[in-house]
Amino acid sequence: MAERSTAAVDVADNSGDEPLTAKADQATADGVAQNPERDTENNEAQRSGGTESPGQKASPPELHSGHKLARRYRLEECVTRLDGFSSWRAVDEKLRRAVGVHVLPADHTRARSVLAAARSSALLGDPRFVQVLDAVEENDLVYVVHEWLPDATELTTQLSSGPLEPHDAYQMASQVSSAMAAAHREGLAHLRLNPNAVLRTSSGQWRIRGLAVNAALRGISSDTPQRTDTESIGALLYATLTQRWPYENDAYGLSGLPKGVGLIAPDQVRAGVHRGLSELAMRALANDGATASRHESACTTPEELVKAIGEMPRIRPPEPAFTAPPEYQRTTYQQGTYGRPAPRATQPMQPPPPPLQSRTGKALKWAVSALLIAALGLGSWQLADALMDQGSSDDTNNTQTTDGGDKGAGKTKPATPLPIKGAQEFVAKGDAQHPGDVANTYDGDASTSWRTKTFTGGPSIPPYKPGVGIAYDLGSAKELSSASIGLRYSGDHTTVKLYASDSLTPGSLDSLTQIGSVDTSGTTATVKLKKPVKSRYVLVWLTAVPYSGEDAASYSGAGFKQAITEVKFTG
Repeated sequence: MAERSTAAVDVADNSGDEPLTAKADQATADGVAQNPERDTENNEAQRSGGTESPGQKASPPELHSGHKLARRYRLEECVTRLDGFSSWRAVDEKLRRAVGVHVLPADHTRARSVLAAARSSALLGDPRFVQVLDAVEENDLVYVVHEWLPDATELTTQLSSGPLEPHDAYQMASQVSSAMAAAHREGLAHLRLNPNAVLRTSSGQWRIRGLAVNAALRGISSDTPQRTDTESIGALLYATLTQRWPYENDAYGLSGLPKGVGLIAPDQVRAGVHRGLSELAMRALANDGATASRHESACTTPEELVKAIGEMPRIRPPEPAFTAPPEYQRTTYQQGTYGRPAPRATQPMQPPPPPLQSRTGKALKWAVSALLIAALGLGSWQLADALMDQGSSDDTNNTQTTDGGDKGAGKTKPATPLPIKGAQEFVAKGDAQHPGDVANTYDGDASTSWRTKTFTGGPSIPPYKPGVGIAYDLGSAKELSSASIGLRYSGDHTTVKLYASDSLTPGSLDSLTQIGSVDTSGTTATVKLKKPVKSRYVLVWLTAVPYSGEDAASYSGAGFKQAITEVKFTG
């Protein structure tokens, strides 16, 4: 295969001879296996795609556990000591929370670039990235403070137990690609996107740490940053599918590919790999025209990768495993022997005498029999009287019958669910919202969603944009009578409009025919058409969204926003 960049791919110094945490004397490097917020590992710098400044390295500052920076950040544990800088787990004593801190001397050759990268990353403010909280030069030191996520797990740790499920691998590729596409639109690149830099939170969301900063700490740059990050995403996806690193060298606790065989597709490395994801990984990895992904064009930017993911058929989450309950066991309490041993029969028990054999018993039997006879007679008389009244009523109203032509009058045709074969975000003006998450709106899982960006004004989206939405493909022209749209946020108010379209990518909104609309303040919008409309493509269009607070689960800040969870069409 043609030469390919490895600028964002780290190769471990130990080359697989021992894990990164094998030696106790390496505890100050990035080798704390149980640490979910560990910074990038002690690997050698990037190769062909990245360059490291050859300038003289300054001595690392003399720091120790308990040292305080700015009378606020107390250093707790060193997790990296490399190349003139150190990284620490620390405590922000002012806000009483854990943070991460990178520290290097102010006269370090990379101090200026680290400060610039940290401040640029902080301005992005995208919650899909681990946020930079502070970047300061003080007392001959430069330090960068960032979030610490105690509930997050590195991708490296997750892969140690085996490859991910196809749905989890798909979500990782989709969320990381969308995040990096947003970063590149703001002129920021990662250049060290590896399994240690990708974290999964307890809520199932994927987050990226070290945007721009990790590369600046190691003096890494690239002439093709978008291609570098795209290839790194391809390497991450390859690793999640195969539990192998897609290069000859071992790295991140993963075995590399056999030497001399070149880059082979994931579905040829391991049986049962999802074919669509296998091809996607190859398209992202093979960026020099030597793609081996069955004649599909290579993806060279995160934006192209997001588009390719959006065109894939949806991958459903795995069905939850059902464990059969244990067989019902009768306890001694239920058997009537609780607290004492079961009695042992020593002789047969005498049967009780027949009931009601005395003189009093016989009288009681005759009394009960008489009462039953009287009750039966009274009931028969009332039943006959009711039947006679009913016959009279029928004779009176026998002129109100209808002829055979009225049979079935009032019956309505039952609603038929219309399957969705595909979907694509429609952009009428400006930037896209989150095209990589479109499939979440019809995957049968209400916990996943596609969301809008957060607007500062509202509820009406115009004049910022004419609206935002998704075009759906029903497979063929179908009679559409209604649509049900599940929403994540309630409030005043959401406006949903339906348009009939001639394709998934209509030329303009003005060229479409509006077939229905609804306003709602709840989490479900139901659009019922006055009469069925026949169309293959349907556009769900939002023109007003409610105000909602910060949502950590969907990585969105407070403002006017909305998210679509599930869309269902009926005919």
